[in-house]
Amino acid sequence: PRSGAPADAPLYDRYGQGRPNKAISVTVARSMEDLMRVIAIRSAVYIAEQECPYLEEFDGNDFSSTHLLAYVGNEPVGCLRLRFFADFAKFERVAVRKEFRKSRAAIQLVRAGLKLCQKKGYRRVRGHDQTRQTSIWTRFGFRPQEGHKRFGSSDYAMWGLGN
Repeated sequence: PRSGAPADAPLYDRYGQGRPNKAISVTVARSMEDLMRVIAIRSAVYIAEQECPYLEEFDGNDFSSTHLLAYVGNEPVGCLRLRFFADFAKFERVAVRKEFRKSRAAIQLVRAGLKLCQKKGYRRVRGHDQTRQTSIWTRFGFRPQEGHKRFGSSDYAMWGLGN
């Protein structure tokens, strides 16, 4: 991890060691160690907690994606996978460890992801989410996409979302 992030660092690159214990920060995963943190978080949330099959969770897109990591202090607590296409970006695999779900880490991940997309010039962002989580997305302007029906993934109803 970076040794410190300046106050004016982009929202998606503010993690640095030595932050206060309750401070939430987000950074782009840049190393294999960072990717291992992402895999550990997603394994805890999707495979262990939600009983998602391994082959459904790890679909081969992780090495061609950008990942964001959220920290509370120096503890990795959440992640978000971003994929970039010709005219839109796609948010995928947002996960926050159960014991940190009230920390606002998910909100910081989404904000940071939107800032990164904006920096790269993307004006449209898409994603899928469990229907029970739709309220977090609506605060950022996402809504179920017209013409997209609910579908199932690991026994969770999913929506196609867009902004």
